[in-house]
Amino acid sequence: MKVIVCDSAEQLGAESANSGARAIEAAIAERGHANIIVATGVSQFATLGALIGEPGVDWTKVTGFHLDEYIGVPISHPASFRGYLEQRLVDRVTFREFHYINGEGDPLAECDRINEIIRRHPIDVAFVGIGENSHLAFNDPPADFATDEPYIVVELDDACRRQQSGEGWFPTFEDVPKRAISMSVRQILKSQKIICCALDDRKAAAVAASVEGPVTPEVPASILQQHPDTLMYLDQAAAAKLQRR
Repeated sequence: MKVIVCDSAEQLGAESANSGARAIEAAIAERGHANIIVATGVSQFATLGALIGEPGVDWTKVTGFHLDEYIGVPISHPASFRGYLEQRLVDRVTFREFHYINGEGDPLAECDRINEIIRRHPIDVAFVGIGENSHLAFNDPPADFATDEPYIVVELDDACRRQQSGEGWFPTFEDVPKRAISMSVRQILKSQKIICCALDDRKAAAVAASVEGPVTPEVPASILQQHPDTLMYLDQAAAAKLQRR
């Protein structure tokens, strides 16, 4: 894992987007197409905003996958990750394909459906973030490090749900769903390159534990230490508790 500390969200977005864009271009040059995973949330605003403006990316040769989604939240809801991605990315470039997670029907059937698709698409670049509880995607602690299923149904812990309400996605804590469909930890680790972004002092403790602590399911994002090509982009606030800078 390589840690890059940036002076602002804008710098973080520009640098992480540039790294991702070059990796996408390299995959297209090698195979004629690229497959990517895209996260949502406040930490991804700057990255996605910069990514769509990166010159040289032929989006018509890129297949995208949605990282996680609440169960029971319609696309019209302000917290819908499908809606987030549609507005901030998918409607702004022309993908070859983009595979959303639909959390409105039978979640197990939806996992079966999208699992079958992603197994045919080895991932070149994964854009991810870290939660205040160090979750990776919606894999809250203790995360399942063993399952090889690409997408799984997960229970959201209270810390995760407080983060979602605290960021304004839901009016109250009680409104935050208790379950979601999430890409599994092992599926994320199958990506050739992982670009992880974290902003704000709310993430500082989770970042320090993930980067410098032991690898443990109690700190899900710590597993990124074992990935051969992870770039961790942080602003100064998120990096504040790191012992090594």
